[in-house]
Amino acid sequence: MTGDRPVLETEGLSAGYDGAPVVRALDLEVDAGEVVALLGPNGAGKTTTLRAISGLVHPMAGTIRFDGDDLADVSPAARAKRGIAHVPEGRGVFFGLTVAEHFRLGHMNERLDADAAYRYFPALAELEHRRAGLLSGGEQQMLALGRALARRPRLMLLDEMSLGLAPIIVERLLPVVADYARESGCAVLLVEQHIQIALTVADRGYVLAHGELVMHDAAAVLAADHQLILSSYLGESEIDAETA
Repeated sequence: MTGDRPVLETEGLSAGYDGAPVVRALDLEVDAGEVVALLGPNGAGKTTTLRAISGLVHPMAGTIRFDGDDLADVSPAARAKRGIAHVPEGRGVFFGLTVAEHFRLGHMNERLDADAAYRYFPALAELEHRRAGLLSGGEQQMLALGRALARRPRLMLLDEMSLGLAPIIVERLLPVVADYARESGCAVLLVEQHIQIALTVADRGYVLAHGELVMHDAAAVLAADHQLILSSYLGESEIDAETA
């Protein structure tokens, strides 16, 4: 790997289900320490993109490179071991386990850095003996994020972390993710329906519509685009690709 190579690159990525592509010919990249938002209406292909990167969906075409290495023949477990942490919709916590027990669950021979999680999310330290099923939705999402960064990832994939949460909770959690990325050098690819909040912490954004890339720009430029906000919230697809 060269020092200026992106942590994540997709080139011509097409992926979907049962032979039908959901995302088509997608080119994107995320650099070390960078937060990139992947935006668009429901059904645009955002979650499918994250699943293809983590190996849960097999690409139909194109290339996914992590630290310069082609991931075509790398299993989901091996991708996780290499440093790709995927926080899916629904948080993926174990309701019967305590917060502390979540940080003792790693892949084979993997030791999670609970201290790092507690450092970025101090509230988790106060809840370490509480079962996840007794946590609030915001606390469960905090635990899912804490577990991800406790793995000291090179790349974090965050899928709809605001699902079921009040916007004010998301406003508290996302800046912590951005701080972690910039302090650790972790690359972050973020899927988020709260567009304005996501663009507040992101460096850049890509916008998908009907599975295709229609815009890519700095977060500040996208945040100022009211047509983008309407399209993302209402599911409209009339985004002028020429403004990208």
